[in-house]
Formats: sequence, C-alpha cells, structure tokens
Amino acid sequence: MKTEFEFMTNNWKLVKNACRTTVGKQFTENEPNAEFKKKLLISEHTPIRLLEFYWHWKKIKYWVAMEWARHKNETFISSSRNDRQNNYDRNEARQDNPVNFDGYANAQNLIDAWRKRLCHCATKEARELAEDFKRELGKTCPEIAGVLVPNCIYRDGCPEFKACGYFEKFLHWCNSKHYILLDIQQRYDAYNKFFGEDK
Repeated sequence: MKTEFEFMTNNWKLVKNACRTTVGKQFTENEPNAEFKKKLLISEHTPIRLLEFYWHWKKIKYWVAMEWARHKNETFISSSRNDRQNNYDRNEARQDNPVNFDGYANAQNLIDAWRKRLCHCATKEARELAEDFKRELGKTCPEIAGVLVPNCIYRDGCPEFKACGYFEKFLHWCNSKHYILLDIQQRYDAYNKFFGEDK
C-alpha cells in the first residue's frame, strides 16, 4: 500500500441536504441510501464537491509527482529548492529523486483525475498510484471508489489518439462473463469487478 489517508469529509447527509436545497426542499436528518449515492456520483452533480479527501504518497519519484500535480486539486510536494536543502544542487537533481506528495481533492476532482491516471496510456508508475488509491478508498468509501474509472469506461470507448487495447480487453472479459452493459451504472459495476480481477 502506498496511499495513506489523512482525513475524509464523507458527510453524505450534508450532500443530500445540499441537493434538497437546489430543488426547494427543507433539510432532513435522514441519511441517503446507497442508490442515491450511486446516482449522484454517476450524474456528477455539484454537491459531490462537499466530499473531500487528503492523502499522502511517500517517496514517489519526482517526475511521477509532477504528472499528478497537473490535475485540478491541491498538491503539496517536497521542495527541491537549493535554499531549502543541505548540500543539494538542483541543477544536478535526478528526475527519479524521491519526494513526498500530499493531495487534497473533492470527489469531482478525483473522478476527473482518475479518468486520466487509470488509463493504460498513462505511465505505469502514475497508474499504479491511481490503482492503489482506488483500492484503499474502496475500504471506507466504496461508492466513491466505484466511480473512479478510466476514460474509456466512462466514455464507452477509447478517446485517445492511439488506443492501448484495454477497453477491448474489458469488453472481452464482459462477454466471457455474460455481462450486459445497457447503461453507465452497469458498465461501472462490471469494470469494478474486472478491476478486482485484473492484476
């Protein structure tokens, strides 16, 4: 395991009540059910931004941290400035030097970033962190981990200039299991089973 969570604001009652406000309803003390959570995450309505996560990746390669820093969430990465290190020449620093990476993101940020980093066109090192994060998040927030999918699963086909073949592999697996993919939820559910088996 490489992913360590510092904290999560996984307050689904607050999310549900934000939804109720948008349709002119009063707050309620009732917790939302699993079906509501799935539907809201799939539809990506704005209240999912109230679900927030702070995590650590320790001693990852600098260039991998830079790949992850491109996404629309907050990142805090060990400095490589000359004035912050002893006996260190930044001009001589290697791209594979280990750094610590902290990420802070809401559920929408995660969905967007993981579409790119779970993709098999991403670097293996960045994808392995995305996969580890998804597995660790699934232990406490399975409904959110369940919507972290590569772009080809989201789009029902590969949008890249050059396809890697992963979507075809997924479809072949679905056919072998006799899965019928009539909608996005069925596709996500099938992918999550495939993800669990595809080591």
